Amino acid sequence: MFGPLEALAADAAVTDAAVTCDGLVWADRGGGMRRWEPPVPFSSPTMVRDYAVQLAAQLGRRLDDACPIADASSPDGVRVHAVIAPLVPQGAAISIRFPARSPPRLESLCAQGLFPGLWFPILCSLVDRRATLLVTGGTGAGKTTLLKALLGRCAANERIVTVEEVRELGEFGGGNRVSLVTRESNVEGAGAVGLPDLVKATLRMRPDRVVLGECRGEEIADLLRAFNSGHHGGMTTLHADSVERVPNRLASLGLLAGLSVEATAMLAQDAFDAVFHVKRDASGHRYISQIGYLESDAGGRLSGRVVAIWDGSGAPMSGPLWDDFADRWVR
Repeated sequence: MFGPLEALAADAAVTDAAVTCDGLVWADRGGGMRRWEPPVPFSSPTMVRDYAVQLAAQLGRRLDDACPIADASSPDGVRVHAVIAPLVPQGAAISIRFPARSPPRLESLCAQGLFPGLWFPILCSLVDRRATLLVTGGTGAGKTTLLKALLGRCAANERIVTVEEVRELGEFGGGNRVSLVTRESNVEGAGAVGLPDLVKATLRMRPDRVVLGECRGEEIADLLRAFNSGHHGGMTTLHADSVERVPNRLASLGLLAGLSVEATAMLAQDAFDAVFHVKRDASGHRYISQIGYLESDAGGRLSGRVVAIWDGSGAPMSGPLWDDFADRWVR
């Protein structure tokens, strides 16, 4: 499937790969992007473009002059994003994200330093008690990895319905699981099925948990309504800078869905039981830097409250809100 990049794709240490417009190949093995020399180099921009078109086609996505951007994925969660000229100077720019070769588990992520051992019981308890969870962070911080590990903790008999723009969650264990993915419009511009439609569809599928791979647009309205209508134990990820900045991020997405800031705050205050903020430092180390929750004041203003923080090493620090939070979900 990957042709010149087959050896790179087979390397279990590689999490991300990129091909630039001039044919240079870069790979991330957990310590940032480094140059990699393929056995068969990309000798021209045309070769890079042809490779991008072929890769997208194998994954069922169109990539041509009429549709110069493709976001595609394989059933096992390999994600490919490609942009061709003239949107880039020449050839194509290709980004590939590889999932872990085996489904991540909370135990292994703890051992790898994603979170301190003191937090392991509370992560397990939140899943076991069907808390609704929000995972935030930047691109490549480890949001999807943590989400997959949390899903792996769920009982096999739970009916879990996942919704994604492109499949990244892949297989996260057997059982009563359904994976929904969006569909692009055809060449006539018809037949598109977006995230809002799929989120609505999940509620008619008798889910125990509704999981949205990433919330990035107007689907926030349907998701918050679902999480406020008795569907507990759901999960989603969101791009945000910190727990404290989540309310502003939700408000901006709510506006895209036609919700006022006040309406979004009202829906969000009871939608999520806990927020995990994931960070990646300059060395490439990914870790949960904050645990918190969302709360609204008497005036209806939503705020993100941090209960504990961690700098990626040593012991985590708990704030004054930790005891109440732990009493509710662990003790």
